[in-house]
Amino acid sequence: MGRYLVEPFDRSDRYATELYQGATGRNWWACDPTLHLLMRRHLGEGYAWAEPHLDRLGALMGGLVAECAEETDRHPPRLEKYDKWGRDVSQVVMPPSFQAARQALMVDNFTAPSFAEEARAHGADPAALAAAWTYLLDQADIGMGCALGTGGDMVVQLAEKHAPPDVRDRVREIFADGFYSGEAAQMFTERTGGSDLAALEAAAVLSGDSWLLSGFKWFASNANGSAFVVLARLPEGTVAPFLVLWERRDGSRNGVRIRRLKDKLGTRSVASAEVEFTDAEAFLLAGQGSGSGLGTMMKLTNASRLGVAMMGLGVARRALVESICYARAREAFGRPLIDQPLMRRKLAELIVEVEAAQALVFDGHAGPRLRLAPALIKLRAARLGVTAASDAIEVHGGNGYIEQWPVARLLRDAQVNPIWEGGDNILCLDVRRAMVRENAHEPFLDRLEAAVDQAPPGSGDLVRERIEDLRKAITAWSSLEPSAAEARLFPLAQLMADVYAAALLLEQAGWEQRAGHGDRKALVARLYADAHLVDHGPLRGIDRPAEELEHFDDLVAGAVTL
Repeated sequence: MGRYLVEPFDRSDRYATELYQGATGRNWWACDPTLHLLMRRHLGEGYAWAEPHLDRLGALMGGLVAECAEETDRHPPRLEKYDKWGRDVSQVVMPPSFQAARQALMVDNFTAPSFAEEARAHGADPAALAAAWTYLLDQADIGMGCALGTGGDMVVQLAEKHAPPDVRDRVREIFADGFYSGEAAQMFTERTGGSDLAALEAAAVLSGDSWLLSGFKWFASNANGSAFVVLARLPEGTVAPFLVLWERRDGSRNGVRIRRLKDKLGTRSVASAEVEFTDAEAFLLAGQGSGSGLGTMMKLTNASRLGVAMMGLGVARRALVESICYARAREAFGRPLIDQPLMRRKLAELIVEVEAAQALVFDGHAGPRLRLAPALIKLRAARLGVTAASDAIEVHGGNGYIEQWPVARLLRDAQVNPIWEGGDNILCLDVRRAMVRENAHEPFLDRLEAAVDQAPPGSGDLVRERIEDLRKAITAWSSLEPSAAEARLFPLAQLMADVYAAALLLEQAGWEQRAGHGDRKALVARLYADAHLVDHGPLRGIDRPAEELEHFDDLVAGAVTL
């Protein structure tokens, strides 16, 4: 029994608290067969070495980190603006729950250089393991994922290339635990700017071998970090990235002030702030007189989009697990929710969509590098996080709308993912830029064809047809006049994501069969293609058999083990 008072009106155990264990407290590695399959495929012979590490990590994420996330959401960071003499200290105070989770994560940091080196020595792909680490973390707390990962790779890579030697050494010290250590922040957004870099007002002037930067950033996440990438305008008017540290070279406090922390809808575990720079010592992260730093930064931003896509996937996966846990425990009309046909339809659809997004996101992190991939993957996965969290609330009914239950926070957190690193429209414009300037659709289409070539025998015809349809769609789009072409970017990008996910699911299905792990993924691929690529005619498929119900138990068993 739970530690609660049993009241006279509790005439049955239907409402016993202990019946409603959700995802928290479970080992998220052990209960995720889809992640097992991905890791077996990506790690090969290194899987045996990695499996105990993944098991330990699954217990950590589902236990301490998930528990701390709830506490941090209730007691978020606070700002101590002034010290006892009224001097500006702009100190962000992180709650003990955040500190406890961060410390545990740094001990088991799959993204650390030392862990990557050990993984390589055992034949395991560090990129795949890092993806698994963030995937599990983002199920617990995408705010922590943002706090740890915001811009670390950008700071280090740009500093190595452009910063003075003493500053570069300092950056190396700050990031000794790797990019994903919570030391970085990106400060781009201004009140007038948003995604429009031409509207930026922050400016820098040369001062010896450094610069003095002044301006105001409206939305800066991880403001408690140690090293910032700040966009500012050079005297000639061009925009460039700068490195700003909390301390000047001489050890004194730099000209950085935090005006206030943002009172956000969600992701409360990452401290987002309004930050003012007043003659702050800064270092140009570009070759002077060139746009090399900004170009490199934009490439790294594309990589950051994959991180946000992983956050969307993490929320969606957590929403799925919470929904299945609740549907198994909750009874209505004389039987568990999970036995009701309409509920089975919803859960089956959620399983298929989550696994399709999983295929996309892991291909982006551990597969071939495609210029088009980050925008398309984020477009799909970030939005799925919102819809999956909303579905989870519906599965929970009125309880889902209550903050004591786990899914309300998921929806609050998920809503930021379509915004971070560019909204849907910005992503579509990047798709256009990649196709027009770099002909990036050609290697993308080649990747789709290569994936379908790995499909189980006789299963790839429909997706091959859709790849050809996609080629025709790109050709037709390219002939439109500019305003119409821009307006049609969204449906074109959606079609690209649909065919991309369908091809990757077939690729996974082929590997699963050849490796002797069964044929469940072929079912998932078939259901996904039926939902996204098949023309069901005027009856919308209503007259067709419900394959998702016929194979529902197989779908659930291969998605969540409880």
